[in-house]
Amino acid sequence: MDPVRNPFAPGAGSQPPELAGRDEIINDANIALQRVLLGRHDKSQILLGLRGTGKTVLLNKIEELAESHHHLTSFIEAPDDRRLADSLYPKIQQVLRILSTVEAAKSAAHSALGALRSFASVFRIKMGDVSISVDPKVGAADSGFLESDLSDLFVSVGKAAQSAGVAWTLLIDELQYLSKEELSALIVAVHRVNQKKLPIMFFGAGLPQIAALTGDAKSYSERLFNFPPVGPLNELAASSAIEQPIQAEGESITKDAIDMIYEKTEGYPYFLQEWGFQVWNLADRSPINKDDVEKATLEALRRLDASFFRVRFERLSPKEREYVIAMASLGNGPYRSFDVAAVLGVDMQKLGPRRAQIIHKGMIYSEAYGDIDFTVPMFAGFLNRNT
Repeated sequence: MDPVRNPFAPGAGSQPPELAGRDEIINDANIALQRVLLGRHDKSQILLGLRGTGKTVLLNKIEELAESHHHLTSFIEAPDDRRLADSLYPKIQQVLRILSTVEAAKSAAHSALGALRSFASVFRIKMGDVSISVDPKVGAADSGFLESDLSDLFVSVGKAAQSAGVAWTLLIDELQYLSKEELSALIVAVHRVNQKKLPIMFFGAGLPQIAALTGDAKSYSERLFNFPPVGPLNELAASSAIEQPIQAEGESITKDAIDMIYEKTEGYPYFLQEWGFQVWNLADRSPINKDDVEKATLEALRRLDASFFRVRFERLSPKEREYVIAMASLGNGPYRSFDVAAVLGVDMQKLGPRRAQIIHKGMIYSEAYGDIDFTVPMFAGFLNRNT
C-alpha cells in the first residue's frame, strides 16, 4: 500500500479523515453559533473526555464552523504554568483591532481597548512589542479582582462585536489547568454576557473532573453550560472511522480486520488513527486483513510506548511514578485510593499530596470520592509492559 496515500493522521488535535460519531455535538454547536448572531442565546459547551478522545479535534471543528458563520474566533490552550489573563490578552487585543476597522464599531472598540489596557495594567500583563495605543479606561476592568474585571472586559468586547454585527467565539482547551479563581471568573464572565444578550460564545474542553470543578466554582454552571461527554466511539462509528477513509482511496478492508482494530483500540479515536495508519503502511495489498492488523498492533504499541505514553510518564517524579505503577498493578481502573495505598504499604492520608500533584499534572482524575483512574486510555497496559 502506498504510504503517500495513507489517509490516517495520528497526531495531537489532527483532523481525522472521517469525523465519525460526533454529529450531535457538532450540530448543537452549529445551532448555538447561529442563534447568538440573532441575539438568541444558547448554552455554551464544555467537552469532557479522556486523552485521545478527540476533544481538541472537535474544538477545531467548532472554530471552523464559527468562522463559517462570520464569528471572530480565539483559540487558547490553557497551560499549567501561565495565567489565563496572560493568554487572553493578545487574543482579545487581536479581536478588538479587527473590530476597530469597522466604522459602526469604532467607538465601542476604542472603549473596549481602553478596558483591555486597564486590565493589562492591573494584572501586570507584559504587552510585548505591540502595545495598545489608547489610554486606560478608568473604572472598567481595573479593580484587580479577576471575577469582576474579566466580566467588564467581556461585556466591552461583546458591545463592540454587537456594534459591528458580528460575534466572538472563545475556545479554550485543557480547562483543567485553570485555577479555581480563573475558572470562576470565566464562568461569571460568560454568565454576564448571556444576561446582556451580547454575541459571545464559549466552548471549552477538559478532563472529566471539569464538570465537578465548574459546579464547585459557581452553582449555576449546570444551567449555563452543556457538558457533552466525548468518549470512545461505538462499534458502528469506529468502523466508519476506519473503513470510509480506506474506501475513499479506492482500497478495502475486511470486516474481521475492522473488528480486530476496534477490539485493540477500544474505540478511542486517537488509537483508531494510529492503528489505521500502521495497518495501511504494513499491508502489502488490498483488502487489508487480520494478519495485517496483527503486525500493525506491534508497531502501533511500539510507537505509542515511545511517544504518546512515554512523554506523559516522564513528566512524573520518581514518587509519582511509583504511585501510578501501583495503580496499574491492580489491573484496569477505576481504582480505590485505599487499594493503591495498600499496594505501596503507605497510609492513604499520607499519599494525598502525591495523588493531588498527579491529578494537577493531568495524569489521573477523580470523578467520585475515593475513586481514581488514568486520564490516558490504555495507560495501565503501557506501565505493565514497560515497568
